[in-house]
Amino acid sequence: MIIPIVLESSDQESNTKEGIFNYIVSELTPCKMKTSPLQTFFRILLGILMTYAGFSHLTFRRQEFLAQVPGWLPDNPAFRDFVVLTSGILEILLGLAMIILVKHKVKVGWILAIFFILIFPGNVSQYLFGIDAFGLDTDQKRLIRLFFQPVLVLWALWSTGALKQLFSKQKSKVN
Repeated sequence: MIIPIVLESSDQESNTKEGIFNYIVSELTPCKMKTSPLQTFFRILLGILMTYAGFSHLTFRRQEFLAQVPGWLPDNPAFRDFVVLTSGILEILLGLAMIILVKHKVKVGWILAIFFILIFPGNVSQYLFGIDAFGLDTDQKRLIRLFFQPVLVLWALWSTGALKQLFSKQKSKVN
């Protein structure tokens, strides 16, 4: 939703423009959050795994990913294929961003964590409807898989320093 801003004087206009400019610059400024070599290793590993998963959406695992599309989405085969292809492209982009966009790693970590949360309903659907895919051919295996999604969220946040940034911001608000 776009909210129009009405300015009454040129002084307000310049202050508002400067405020908006400063906000945009602060959002584009690379984060200086330090991470350990272990975090860097796991960030790159997650990036490689995401890129691989993305390519598998587009190629040899496409049918299994189609089975993951939740049943509450439209049952149109073209739409379901679009969901799989789009999520595959997003996974490739997020995986490459985890590897390449080092200066923006905290933001990429947050975006990837949100992505993991957004695709979680597909895993829940697989469990609830007993869909066999990716070697998850029993209810027990599908249930155990559900508990790995929070691990992926934490992996994305920890390996990029986003978790540390979150706690440091909360700590500064308390002080």
